[in-house]
Parts: sequence; C-alpha cells; structure tokens
Amino acid sequence: MRDSIASLRHKINSAQDLQSVVRSMKTIASSSIGQYEKAVHSLDDYYQTVQLGLVACLSASNQRIKSSLDLPPVAINSSLKKPPAIGVIVFGSDQGLVGQFNEVMVEFLVESLANLPAEKIVWAVGERIESRLLDTKLKTGKSFVLPSSINTITELVGKVLNEVEAQRESGAIDKVYLFYHRPELGSIYRPVSHQLLPLDAIWENHLADTEWPTNNLAEVMPEQDQTLRAFVREYLFVSLFRACAESLASENASRLAAMQRAEKNIDELKEELNRTFHSLRQSGIDAELFDVISGFEILN
Repeated sequence: MRDSIASLRHKINSAQDLQSVVRSMKTIASSSIGQYEKAVHSLDDYYQTVQLGLVACLSASNQRIKSSLDLPPVAINSSLKKPPAIGVIVFGSDQGLVGQFNEVMVEFLVESLANLPAEKIVWAVGERIESRLLDTKLKTGKSFVLPSSINTITELVGKVLNEVEAQRESGAIDKVYLFYHRPELGSIYRPVSHQLLPLDAIWENHLADTEWPTNNLAEVMPEQDQTLRAFVREYLFVSLFRACAESLASENASRLAAMQRAEKNIDELKEELNRTFHSLRQSGIDAELFDVISGFEILN
C-alpha cells in the first residue's frame, strides 16, 4: 500500500527531528572525546614522575619492591582449601549507541582469560557490559557505575582500589588484571589488558630500565619504606585512572562513529522520502489536471 502525502510529510518531519538528535549526540561525543584525551595526556607527565619516584626509592632501598609494599598479604583459606582467584576489572559502557563496543570487549576478555588456569572474578565497570557478561560463563563480582565526567573518575578509582584491597586481604584473589579499550588511529579503538597486581619481578625489572633524566642521583628522605608505599599507591591510582579515561574516550569515539553512520542513513532516507513525496504530489496534480480537462471536454 502506497503512503499518502500526509504520511510521507509526517515521516520526513520525524526524520528531521531524529537528525537533530543525532547531531546533538555527535556534538556531545566530540566534546567528551577531547575532554578525556586531554586527561590522558595530562596523566603522562604525572605517570612518568611516579615512575621516577619508584626508581629512586628502589635504588635507595636496594631491595625487592614486593617486600616493602603496603599491600595486604594473600592467604589461602585453610578451612576451604581453596586457592585465591584472579580478579579482573573490565571497563565497558553504561549507555547504548556505541556499536560493538561492549561485544568486542567481552569477546576479547573471554579469549584472554581462557589461557589463565585459576578461577576468575570479574568486576564490571558499566551497566551495559555487565549485562553482556551475564551471557558468559565468567563469575561476576561487584559492579561499578561508569563515571559521567572527568571529575567523578577519582571517586570510582577509590572504590575499585578499596574493593581490590578487601578481596586481597581476605585471600579471595591474588592477581588483578585490567581490561579496557584504548583509542587507536584508524580503527577508533582496540581492546588491551595488563596485570595490575602483584608488582612482581618482571614489572620491577622493566621499571629498573627507566633512565634517570639528570646526572644528579636522587635521595629519598626520611622514611624510604613509607615513601615507597606512597608511590606504589599513586602508581595504582594513575593506572586505573588512565584505563578509565582511555575507555571513556574510546566509548565516545565509538558513539561518534555510530552517529555519523546514523546521520548518513537519515540523509539517504530523507532523500528517498522527499523523492517519493514529490513524485506522489506530482501524480496528484496530474490527476487533478486530467479531471479538469476531461470535465471541460465533456461540457463542450
């Protein structure tokens, strides 16, 4: 059944309204991308400073870092005889219209964790990815609300670190891994992961390769162990903060790409509706003219 002129006009107006919404979302996504990218860039210098502080502390103390960390010990529950699990923090999205953002992360997460033999507990940051995780066989733990702006990331990081500390203190988990999307030129984003805890010999050896920027040797005063623990806490904080900011930047980049595709589809739909509308309107005009001419000929 062909559409009437009135129904086509209604569809065209609806497409225009939808296009206005899509343009608004594009503007918001573009603004958010810049906000989170600036936050990531500003963290680079601070992250480097924290690394240099750790290098100075390790050089001064001349000891393995794991013997000095202010982190709770991991112990196996003697009554259950159950080894500690692996804690996994995964960042997703709280809102939709992000394409395959959450699906790609869940697929990457399942594939990566399949190579780890121990039990895993997954903490989801984002409502949408949490719902995707329920469709897998992974064990989920506490979930967190994704920050809506840069100003609320610090609060989230504090909650995550408190949860990690509580779980490690009880012996429920041992290692902790981070999974998140990182902005990538050409492909918008790519899923990445790295081990957050424990800070083992591999991490320490990598840190030891960091070159000191000057010829003057650093001196840690007065409490070396206390200073080292403070730098370790800052390292964990910066690592989580950067992962969250990069994930949010990737999410908004994915949303921007989705809105650009939607805008293109709306433009094509409007063009088709307008063409049909003008064709139908011309047909109506032709029919009216034909009736007038026919009536005139009958009167003559």
